[in-house]
Amino acid sequence: MYARRRRAYFWLMGACLLLFVGAWAVVRLFSTPAAVAMCVVAMVIPPVAAVIANRRGPDDRWWDDPSGDPRSDEWWDELDGRGRREDR
Repeated sequence: MYARRRRAYFWLMGACLLLFVGAWAVVRLFSTPAAVAMCVVAMVIPPVAAVIANRRGPDDRWWDDPSGDPRSDEWWDELDGRGRREDR
């Protein structure tokens, strides 16, 4: 899961750099409005890439790590539909 998110982040950031550099190195010679539009698209990509890189999947269980109280942990496991922690 982590490798897939990291790869998606780097692809998106690479596309961002490509758009930005391409806009001002090549496209501006032919059309300034198109270069500005490419930069606007490149401006939107980093926040989207950060959201994708930081989202959690269904198997990432950081919010309900064991609390140390066995009764509480068993109760939460039962609510989540999981077996006992010793079974895992």
